Amino acid sequence: MRTASSIITTTMQPNNVTPEPLRVSELQASFRKRDAHTVLAAKYHTAPIKIAKTFPLGGPLGVIVMDVSPGLLAGDRYEMQWRIEEEAHVYLTNQSFTKVHPASGERHGASMSQRFELGAGAVAEWMPEPTMLYRDAAFVNETEVRLAPGAVWMGADVYCPGRTLRGERFAYREFRNKLHVYYGNDMIYAQHQRILPASQVLTAPGCMADMTHTGVLYAFSDRIGAAEAEAVREALGGFPIREGQPLTWGVSLTHKHGLAVMVAGYAAWTLQEALTAAWSALRMQLLRLQPLNFRK
Repeated sequence: MRTASSIITTTMQPNNVTPEPLRVSELQASFRKRDAHTVLAAKYHTAPIKIAKTFPLGGPLGVIVMDVSPGLLAGDRYEMQWRIEEEAHVYLTNQSFTKVHPASGERHGASMSQRFELGAGAVAEWMPEPTMLYRDAAFVNETEVRLAPGAVWMGADVYCPGRTLRGERFAYREFRNKLHVYYGNDMIYAQHQRILPASQVLTAPGCMADMTHTGVLYAFSDRIGAAEAEAVREALGGFPIREGQPLTWGVSLTHKHGLAVMVAGYAAWTLQEALTAAWSALRMQLLRLQPLNFRK
């Protein structure tokens, strides 16, 4: 059951149109720099998502997002808006895996939308726990980033093919993933991904082959160039490979003001370790900051 603070919609749509969500939950927050520290300036939420905790990180502000439900159910939509004002710096994460539950038949799937708006010189680091798509799940994930001059946005995601210990491996119905990045009014990056396991040959060479988990790390800023890409390649090149857990990875600069890292493997935790190494190298090269090490 959702609480009364969720927004309920029941719009009917033709069969060939994706149905509107049944429940919309919102989280909005803004951050500003006060003296040498970033503070939470304003927040608003409706259940089941909320900011569970903020904590100082020696200047930047750490933020943990909590979902007090079992996860995204069929018909759920989470909408999160983050405003980071001039020179503010936030590190954002969540408490646990984003779990997407089944949406059987042609029923409503679940969706999540995030918008990051960064002022001049602002920094946002979005480093959540992995996303898990259960059997028969349908999920749309949309992210929009808007950057002012000097701003830095870094974001990572790890995607699991299902609960592999229960035999779920690409048993979900559909996964769509979209990322749009703007520098001022100029779109500098657009990525659309759609996975339909029932109709695509995911084991083909050049696709997933025999690997199961994927991870991405994106960084966008007018400060990013070849030195940042080389720092990440060096970090991943020296990353220790765990026994029985090989990784495939690649690093490239985007068309403008950006860097993309992709890794593939057989377990979420190995991809998290690799992306953390890449992120730590970027923090040092781009922000002159040490890696973050703490327990949630």
